[in-house]
Amino acid sequence: MLSVMVSVFWSQGVAAASLPDFTELVEENSSAVVNIATTSAPKSGSQRFKGFDGTPFDQEQFEQLPEFFQDFFRGPQSPFGGGPGKSQPRRSMGSGFIVSRDGYVLTNNHVVEGADEIIVRLNDRRELPAKLVGTDPRSDMAVLKIEDGDDLPVVRIGRSRDLKVGEWVFAIGSPFGFDYTVTAGIVSALGRSLPTENYVPFIQTDVAINPGNSGGPLFNLDGDVIGINSQIYTRSGGFMGVSFAIPIDDAMNVFRQIRDNGTVARGWLGVLIQEVNRDLAESFGLKRPRGALVAEVMEGSPAQQAGLQSGDIVLAYDG
Repeated sequence: MLSVMVSVFWSQGVAAASLPDFTELVEENSSAVVNIATTSAPKSGSQRFKGFDGTPFDQEQFEQLPEFFQDFFRGPQSPFGGGPGKSQPRRSMGSGFIVSRDGYVLTNNHVVEGADEIIVRLNDRRELPAKLVGTDPRSDMAVLKIEDGDDLPVVRIGRSRDLKVGEWVFAIGSPFGFDYTVTAGIVSALGRSLPTENYVPFIQTDVAINPGNSGGPLFNLDGDVIGINSQIYTRSGGFMGVSFAIPIDDAMNVFRQIRDNGTVARGWLGVLIQEVNRDLAESFGLKRPRGALVAEVMEGSPAQQAGLQSGDIVLAYDG
C-alpha cells in the first residue's frame, strides 16, 4: 500500500515538474502590455426621435419643442424612441503591446475602429493619449502611437514561422476589463483560414481569450511575441476552447508598411480558389486530394496574363 502511494505521489511530482512555469515570463513582459480604452462620439440624433404620429424629427425640429415635451420624449418613460439628447458616447476596451521605445503600439483594428479618443494604460498605471497611425481592416490590424512616448518598455518580437503544433504559449490581456490577466495553452493548428477572413493564416490555440483580450500579445516560452490575439470561435459569446491569433510575421509586415507609408500594399493574383477534396481529386485523376483548384480567373488579372485557367489545379509554386 505504501509503495503504491509513493508511486502515485512520484508520478504526480514528475508531471508537475514537466509543466512550464510562466511566472518569470509574465514578470518580464507585463510592463510592455497595455490596456486600450476608446471613446466614440454618439451618432447624430436626427431620424432617431419619433413624434406622436410616428414621423421622425431632426435635431432642429426637436429643439423647437417646448422644454416640457423635450424632457418627456427624452425620458425612459417615452414610448416614442427617445430624443436626440438621449445619446451617450460609446466606450470600448481592448489590449495591445508596445513594439518600440518611442511608443508604437500594435492592436486589432476592431478595438479602435471609429474611436474619437484613445487612451493607453500601462502596467505602472500611467494613462497616456495615443493617436491612430493607421489601420488594415483586412488583417484586423491597427497601429497606434503613444503621444510623448519616450523610453517605454517593449516586447521582444519572435518568429511565428518557427511555431510547431503542440508547443506551449500564453497570453496577457484585459478580458472583461480585468487588466493583466494571464492565460495559457498550446498551439492547436497553424495556417487556419476563417470563412470571413482569407488574408491571414491564423494560429489556432486553446488559450482562453475573451472580449477585452483582442489585440493583446501571444507569447512563446522564450518570452517572444509570436501572435496577436484576434478572434474566437464561439456559440455562447464566450471562450469555448478555440482561439485565433494573427502570426507576428504577418503583423510586423503590416506594421512596417503602416509606419513607413501609411497604407498596406499586397500582391494580387486575381483568382478564386477552393480546396481539393476527395471527389474533386477523383474527377481530376489525382491519387489523393492535394493542391488548390482554380475556380475562377478574373478578367485582366495577373493570373490570366500568366495563363492560369478555371479548372487548373495548382500543385506547387516558386519552383
